[in-house]
Amino acid sequence: MNKGDSAEPPGLTPAENTRGIVSPGRMLRTVDLVRYPIPPDSPLAGLVEWIWSVSWSLPVDVRHRQDVVAQPGVNLSLGNPPPPGPAPAPGPYPLRAVVNGVSTDLTTRMLARTGYNIAAKTTTGGFGAFTEDVAALTDRVCDAAEVLPGHRLLELAPPSVRPDRARLRALADAMIAELERLLAVQPAARIARAREVATIARLAETDRSVRRLDTLAALAGVGPRTLQRTFQACAGVSPTWVIRRARVLDAIEAARSGERVEWGRVAADLGYADQAHLTRDVVRALGMSPAAYAAAQRSRPMPGP
Repeated sequence: MNKGDSAEPPGLTPAENTRGIVSPGRMLRTVDLVRYPIPPDSPLAGLVEWIWSVSWSLPVDVRHRQDVVAQPGVNLSLGNPPPPGPAPAPGPYPLRAVVNGVSTDLTTRMLARTGYNIAAKTTTGGFGAFTEDVAALTDRVCDAAEVLPGHRLLELAPPSVRPDRARLRALADAMIAELERLLAVQPAARIARAREVATIARLAETDRSVRRLDTLAALAGVGPRTLQRTFQACAGVSPTWVIRRARVLDAIEAARSGERVEWGRVAADLGYADQAHLTRDVVRALGMSPAAYAAAQRSRPMPGP
């Protein structure tokens, strides 16, 4: 595939970095979300998009449900959050280091009491630098030791059940250093393949003229079948799924302000044949139509930075 420079991560203002988070205005009133950039000179650049952390402290009788339409990256997480699902067993929950594969369904966490989670989110395809078969992780949560034997993440965790921002900042730096150590022992050919997939996936996610597998394969300089195989190995999902998920996330972003949207025009801009096809994809990912989601956001506007 043709190589190119990886895009820099977006700005770190929480209100600008909640792509895929359902009802981010409500979430930002409940949890503390911070994202930490990967240094541009790090060997992780282009493979890991950013480190992110959330922490919360809720009254005993309050629970916060957080739904997410996941971006097509893998998350390597450290913390004590509840397990996924709308009805987890009562906490407290143990400290764990886990690998969250790409989630193709809406994911839900029910936050209660006090806790935190910090994670490295890879670029699409970036986790292929650390393992041969990312598809084996799709829609799964695995103990990190199964995927990254010899990792030292648990040794980095602070003793507090909810570290303050300074400790989370230090933990983010320590996670970057640990991932750099783990990357250094991976085969050079595997790392190069992951970088190539991440580069072409970035085109699929940002160039709205890319609407078909054959178009993306031509840009990559390979055949469609080869592109399918390399995406499955490095990204865990197909290139067609990456294209479609990016368009669904774009549609959700258009709705999050709560303002009225001309959905027929949005569908055309995103490459859909008509509004009905856009609505079908959003309902499948989000559980409601884009118009219904926009209406729900009108009562929960995004807070300022």
